[in-house]
Amino acid sequence: MAAEGGSSALQLPCVFSPKSRQYLALCAQDGRLRIWNTDSNTLHQEYVPSAHLSATCTCIHWGPCRTVKEGPQRKKRKSEAGQVEEKPDLLAMGTAAGTVLIYSTAKGALHCTLDGGHSGAVNCVQWHPEDSLLYSGSDDTNIVEWDLQTGKTRSKWKADRAAVTSLCVSPDGKLLLSAGRVIKMWDLDTKEVYRKFTGHSTAVTTLRFATSRPPDSNGLYFLSGAAQDRLLSVWQVREDGKDKNSVVSFTLTDVPQHIDLVTSNSKEEAVRMAVVCKDGQLHLFEHFLNGPCKKPLSPSCTVQMSDTRDSPLPIPLLAAALGADSRTVLLAYGTHLQPVMERVEINTAERHVCLTRNVQTTLSLSMATTVSKVKTPIVNAKSRVLVPGLPGHQAPVKGTSLGSEKRKKDTETKEMSIAERLGEIDLSTVSSEKGAAKGTPSLQTDNFAVLLVQGLESSDASLLNKVFQTRKEMVIKKTVARLPLPAVLPLVEEITRRLQGHPFTAFLMVRWLKAVLMHHTSYLASLPDLVTQLGVLYHMIESRVKMFHKLTKLHGKLYLLMTQVAINDHGNTVTDVDHTAKLVYEEESSDEDDASGDEGLPGDDSDNWEEEEVMEDAMEREEEDEADPDRTDSKANGEDDMEHENESEEE
Repeated sequence: MAAEGGSSALQLPCVFSPKSRQYLALCAQDGRLRIWNTDSNTLHQEYVPSAHLSATCTCIHWGPCRTVKEGPQRKKRKSEAGQVEEKPDLLAMGTAAGTVLIYSTAKGALHCTLDGGHSGAVNCVQWHPEDSLLYSGSDDTNIVEWDLQTGKTRSKWKADRAAVTSLCVSPDGKLLLSAGRVIKMWDLDTKEVYRKFTGHSTAVTTLRFATSRPPDSNGLYFLSGAAQDRLLSVWQVREDGKDKNSVVSFTLTDVPQHIDLVTSNSKEEAVRMAVVCKDGQLHLFEHFLNGPCKKPLSPSCTVQMSDTRDSPLPIPLLAAALGADSRTVLLAYGTHLQPVMERVEINTAERHVCLTRNVQTTLSLSMATTVSKVKTPIVNAKSRVLVPGLPGHQAPVKGTSLGSEKRKKDTETKEMSIAERLGEIDLSTVSSEKGAAKGTPSLQTDNFAVLLVQGLESSDASLLNKVFQTRKEMVIKKTVARLPLPAVLPLVEEITRRLQGHPFTAFLMVRWLKAVLMHHTSYLASLPDLVTQLGVLYHMIESRVKMFHKLTKLHGKLYLLMTQVAINDHGNTVTDVDHTAKLVYEEESSDEDDASGDEGLPGDDSDNWEEEEVMEDAMEREEEDEADPDRTDSKANGEDDMEHENESEEE
């Protein structure tokens, strides 16, 4: 039996040829069809479709074996006429563009292209076992019947509401199984639905007939597998139509990727099946299909492969084919670009079998030189490599007028590195004075633009620091204006990153950000995902604006407090009082007053001394009052007493 024809879009198709299993056809990640010889482990043929990148191969299925005419041959005898060998020839490939390619291994070229039948990607192809017919299912929910003799559509009908993901033709060629979410059995003569089967929640990716009995004998069985489902369900086509549920289930370790099955022709013959799962393991089943079975069936034998290292790693199995003997299995393992084919005998009495292989030595396969069309270019001393110029550099290239001899001398000398060249550039020598000499070296703004673009592309921090240290507004504006558009967004991202650093660096970056927004606002506004790209800058500006309002309030409060404190300190400062009299006035007395005064006054020695002593005591008390104000009351009482004594003495 042929291997599985349909395959999901996630896995790469890999199919053995029918009967002799002489060839293995697979499509790798590069979109090329490779056919390997299983006997010699060599690449037999390689075909590159014209649209192998845009319209990748989604499914592969071998056609029935037929007699092939390979060029002119001698006329055979009558005894040799009945010994004609049938070989696998045609191979159908479904593509993502909706076309079906028919490749001939006998010719080694494309046989024909079937197009115009599908508007979506082809998910599965299936050959008719006898007639030259081909069936294909697509994402457009249609099934197309192709006539290979004319290369045109013979019939087309809608199969399901969802995409058709799997097809299978019965061994007698009278029934067709199709599946999207619902499995339908079609009568190919009338193109009408014969039965419906429901039970999978995901898209069905595998359909295979398990028996070759007629449907009216209650002995027709088929199996199905769905995406993300670790079970294979077996369905029975009953005569009374009571076939709503599956009768048998086979348990797997992962999603099935490749299935090979030997059908049962009678009740006494068991169905043998080899299933390769996504995890790279092979499961072998053998079961007699005779009615329902409640418990899921486990595999009779599980095969794994690993390498011969100290810490062995698993080797994934790609496909498997059952031989005539129950113990012989043809395995394909390794990678899709260079698989390894090997026939092994497995002891099915053991439940788990692990095979060890040295992949490094096995992958060194011999490849025919006529198959590979890749040519290696010849590189010699006369070859020249052309490289594009620096982006953003608008200065004209000046040709040198030196001779060939001088060029040879220059090539012998050691060239300066980029770091040394940048070290010689002195940004401090930029002169903006009008009276500067013409010969003084100066770095122009177009050079700043070139340096800025180079720094952004190479993420050179030292080069960017030299450019961003410029404080002149005019130089910054001209540099940003001459900047190419593809470098604007990286410049904004670099400015945003530096704004989050030291406040001194942020103060310099604000000038550059202002210049960018003034010159390139229209370009930034045309970007569709500007908000996501400048989200960090928006968030930072918003957070700092909120803090600025609070800092302004705090600054006002602190200024008010400081002014009040300064005023209070100025009012409390008192200067020293000068006790010296600014003006002394003496009043002249009359003779009468002098006479009356002289008569009434006592002698100088006694009375005048007492009055001077009293005056000195009064002055001392006033000074004490100024030093200690609490004693003012007691001192006042004492002064009153002294006044009464003085009055009595004068009397």
